[in-house]
Amino acid sequence: MCAALSVAGLGGAAPAAAAQAKATKAVDFAKAQLGKPYRYGGNGPSSYDCSGLVKRSYRSAGVSLSRTTQAQYRQGRSVARSHLRPGDLVFFYRGPSHVGMYVGGGKMVHAPSSGKRIKVERMAGHYNGSMVGARRVA
Repeated sequence: MCAALSVAGLGGAAPAAAAQAKATKAVDFAKAQLGKPYRYGGNGPSSYDCSGLVKRSYRSAGVSLSRTTQAQYRQGRSVARSHLRPGDLVFFYRGPSHVGMYVGGGKMVHAPSSGKRIKVERMAGHYNGSMVGARRVA
């Protein structure tokens, strides 16, 4: 009886662990792009826009996402800000018109805007008040 309970308990944990492994792989890919320039419509490998970076990062982990920020906002499931985990997508501004990937500690990796480079940045301050939602896609 104990063995059966133990196996059943593992069954629920395995999908969650696999999902977190995919999210971690996506975060690692995004961080490996640090310093590359923002380019509108950029899909990599030399430059990215915000949604292109997210799409390519998750593709490296075997997860298929839509190309645009607005379409990515409709994928996965909604996550409260207080429950963010590394790999969750964080969306900003009305539309939404910007996406980043939460990396933990109140920070995100993102491709900010023209003339800037991919970076890890605190969500507090400028981005904090403009967050419109978050999605878990893995």
